Amino acid sequence: MALVTTTEMFKKAYEGGYSIGAFNINNMEILQGVLRGAKAKNSPVILQCSTGAIKYAGPEMLKAMVDAAIAETGVDVALHLDHGPDLEAVKMVIDAGFTSVMFDGSHYDYEENVAKTKEVVEYAHARGVVVEAELGVLAGIEDDVVAAEHVYTDPAQAVDFVKRTGCDSLAIAIGTSHGAFKFPPDFKPELKFNILEEIGKELPGFPIVLHGASAVDAEAVATCNKFGGAIKDAKGIPEDMLRKASSMAVCKINMDTDLRLAMTAAVRKVFGENPGEFDPRKYLGAGRDAVQKVVEYKIDHILGSANAMNK
Repeated sequence: MALVTTTEMFKKAYEGGYSIGAFNINNMEILQGVLRGAKAKNSPVILQCSTGAIKYAGPEMLKAMVDAAIAETGVDVALHLDHGPDLEAVKMVIDAGFTSVMFDGSHYDYEENVAKTKEVVEYAHARGVVVEAELGVLAGIEDDVVAAEHVYTDPAQAVDFVKRTGCDSLAIAIGTSHGAFKFPPDFKPELKFNILEEIGKELPGFPIVLHGASAVDAEAVATCNKFGGAIKDAKGIPEDMLRKASSMAVCKINMDTDLRLAMTAAVRKVFGENPGEFDPRKYLGAGRDAVQKVVEYKIDHILGSANAMNK
């Protein structure tokens, strides 16, 4: 019932064969939807803010809203920087009260990624904050994250990276992708579970993270398009693959696109059915409810973290 780091969350998740949902927040309604969903399922949760969200709302505003929402719901929450580009961004959110940070050095060469990640780890650990790093490259586009090619994580390199940097968790590339358009329409998604299994064997007990893991709900896409949207050929990660990853070494699964689609679909539906509506509470409230529904579904069917706060 507090703002915490991910350390204890991940330990319990690893041992229990489930994952913690990491949901991106940008405003009050998304925040409330996520935490109400977590409360309904008695699940801990990670609220993460991209640099785009921080530019939009400000780190202090986001932190204050999170504090208020925790007091209201009583859910254990880690407040996390998603895809921090540099040490300055890390310092800014730690000063604002974030409990977890992700430094994304995946676009650097290996040795530079090691050096920069280690610098972030030393700064964050001295202030009681945990660090997620990334090795490998996920293709796709979402917020400020853009990559044209996918580079799978090398298991031997992952072991060396963790030992040399001291990071607390590691995001790996095994076939997930950022955004709503993860794959061509006729492409069959496949996660490289052999890579995940090998990393798990070499780093027993160490928490692995999956980015770009939205399933891209076809019903939400259809609703968006029915009410004036133009979202074509959106395709996500199959739910059974994500659940399998949750039962292995993966302790954190990032989902942003699914919340965006759910909220947009709900808002479009309100405007489509009630074109004269102009009360923000009506359409944003519908969006908030849709976000909560998605979070509850993810906890039950993908993450497996329902009632984890009792464990």
